Amino acid sequence: MGKNVGEELLLEKEALYEDTSSNPETDKKKPLEFISTGNLEVDRKLEGGIPVGSLCLLEGANDSGKSIFIQQIMWGALNQDKRVLAVTTEKTSRNLLNNMENLKQGISDYFIIGRSRIFEINANYIEEKPELAESLLQKLLDCVKECEEELILIDSLTILAVSASENTLLNFFTECVKSCDNGKTICISVHSYAFSQEVLYRLRSVCDSCLELRIEQVGDQWIKTMEIQKLRGATKTIGNMLSFNVDSESGLKIIPVSKVKA
Repeated sequence: MGKNVGEELLLEKEALYEDTSSNPETDKKKPLEFISTGNLEVDRKLEGGIPVGSLCLLEGANDSGKSIFIQQIMWGALNQDKRVLAVTTEKTSRNLLNNMENLKQGISDYFIIGRSRIFEINANYIEEKPELAESLLQKLLDCVKECEEELILIDSLTILAVSASENTLLNFFTECVKSCDNGKTICISVHSYAFSQEVLYRLRSVCDSCLELRIEQVGDQWIKTMEIQKLRGATKTIGNMLSFNVDSESGLKIIPVSKVKA
């Protein structure tokens, strides 16, 4: 059998990336812009922040810090005068606003004046009717294409991904890439188990940036880590890592390597 439609689209997009990325003249014309995370150490590891016009995939296990990173990016973007649309399947709007307030990252004012919007997708509803996942993915795509916000954050795609066909998922990411080509920046968090290894490999190849979050034991303590698997425009060797925890007073807090190993 031949390749399905989603796979063909992805292959075409990968070929386009290969052609344009090897053209130094094109690179010179459009220097990369970044969306700051609002955390200097994280921005330093990311060589500036999240590249504008890129599709970023954050993957990891439960409680590995995916939502915290999404909130950190949201906080940094709003303080950079960006407009942000957050789509959540794991929290209500009130929960998200309260969580960020508790971490000293209050965004209620931005929410009130319309610089930030939050859409909720009820995960329980999808669990009861998994056949709705594909139609919801299409509605989510329509929302991404039509919204006026520069940054779209999806936390998380897991509940939709596990119930949708591979072809639908491949098409969803392909269409997201097209929206990024038109100037939007999209960050999607997902649990690693949501995709088969083959599909996950394909999606990583299409995304501009891939960040893998883990919970690891070092000595007698458990820490959260983020490894940069892929980063658009990176000049350093990929594999750069940072360790962090969540501080109730300051939000995401980087743990120095020397302290982790101690």
